[in-house]
Amino acid sequence: MAIEVDILEDYIYNISPDLFTTLLKDHTTSREGEPQRNIFWATSDYEHLGEDYGYHSPILPHLITGTNGHVIMPRVLKSRDTQTARSRDMAEVFTPSWICNAQNNLIDEAWFGRKEVFNVEYTDEQGQHRWTATTEKISFPEGKTWRDYVRDTRLEITCGEAPYIVSRYDTTTGEAIPLRERIGLLDRKLRVVSENTTTSGEWLEWAQAAYKSTYGYEWQGDNLLIAREAMLISFIEYYEAKFGKQPMLKSLNYIAYIISWNVWQMDGLKGVVPDSCADRVEIEQTLFDGPIERVTPCVPPSAEARR
Repeated sequence: MAIEVDILEDYIYNISPDLFTTLLKDHTTSREGEPQRNIFWATSDYEHLGEDYGYHSPILPHLITGTNGHVIMPRVLKSRDTQTARSRDMAEVFTPSWICNAQNNLIDEAWFGRKEVFNVEYTDEQGQHRWTATTEKISFPEGKTWRDYVRDTRLEITCGEAPYIVSRYDTTTGEAIPLRERIGLLDRKLRVVSENTTTSGEWLEWAQAAYKSTYGYEWQGDNLLIAREAMLISFIEYYEAKFGKQPMLKSLNYIAYIISWNVWQMDGLKGVVPDSCADRVEIEQTLFDGPIERVTPCVPPSAEARR
């Protein structure tokens, strides 16, 4: 499978519409027995395309597939004006892969008790920060196993397109990263799984464990979908590299289901669905000190309705 920086929604939709629908699901707001609720745009960048693309509108398959297949693009392919506006309004600043790698290496240095487990960092003749993947099978310290590493919990906060989780490309340059050189938290787990399993069944079992222990959250719906898609496509790429064929649809559906739970839409400062609450301001009159303003932060609409 060739590495494509821009994952076309049509590619996933053509594998299975149900698979794509799973990637769009918002488990936070969906209720048992009710129609599925999807992640929503949570950005005004697409409002010029019509009311279905409004800030609070759900992201639906027909809005981003077919003739609308290029509506959602990675940050690096967005216009410069859009990039600047998102940085200004949403503090959206993506991190170069070499920094993601350096920070992920620190996590592994603490876990393994040694440096340069997955790669060796260096600076080339042009002054560019780079790395070279280690070639030997990863060895584990006394008292820890490869299974412990795969199951260890990892979280990328305000994940954007999730460059700390999976590193299919550098989010600042668009440069594709070969599978062997990838540096994401999940990339490392999948490398360990591939090095320590032989059969498809065993690989799938531990790849699923890797996904179950890897988390992220993001405010903007387009970023969130790109992150989810990148995690799904990475699963396909690692499986294909190991076994020379694509995984079965039932395996893809299960991984998509895990991703849809573990990578969710959230305001990270308030711990709620973006824009789902507002501060309640009340003025209390006092006898001697005059009015006192009392602020109750982040009151959900349901609580206001009960007042």
